[in-house]
Amino acid sequence: MDLIQTQRAAVAEHIRLENEQKWAEVPRTLVRDSRAFYDFVPVGQFKGAEGVAQLYQIIGSAFSNLRLEISAEYDLPGCSIREGVITATHTGDYMGVPASGNHMRGAFAAFFVFDVATGEMLGERLYLDHGAMLQQLQTKNVAAAS
Repeated sequence: MDLIQTQRAAVAEHIRLENEQKWAEVPRTLVRDSRAFYDFVPVGQFKGAEGVAQLYQIIGSAFSNLRLEISAEYDLPGCSIREGVITATHTGDYMGVPASGNHMRGAFAAFFVFDVATGEMLGERLYLDHGAMLQQLQTKNVAAAS
């Protein structure tokens, strides 16, 4: 299998596990050492296998029915990019924001970085309008109140 095919398969598995909310398994799609990273722009970077696992614990406890809908895919040696829409329901504390039950929806771009020599996924860099996301979580659900 060539590098691009390896990358595409790894990203597809990663996204499948996220969409199935298998949070303990998602970090295993990345290298399991200090090279692993998850850079959540603009929130910050989670470093190493333990840091990546910690981020997925946060996501798993804060959101139910998380879903990534991919609208575009780009691949080149060492990097696979996915664009799409992320949706979820806010059912647990997220960065100090208590569960609201609100539905969240936002566009994203995710860059999956690979070691070109081994084909291993090193990490993910996610671009998402975090401010708009937090606003959706904190806005009172008018439909639920009526």
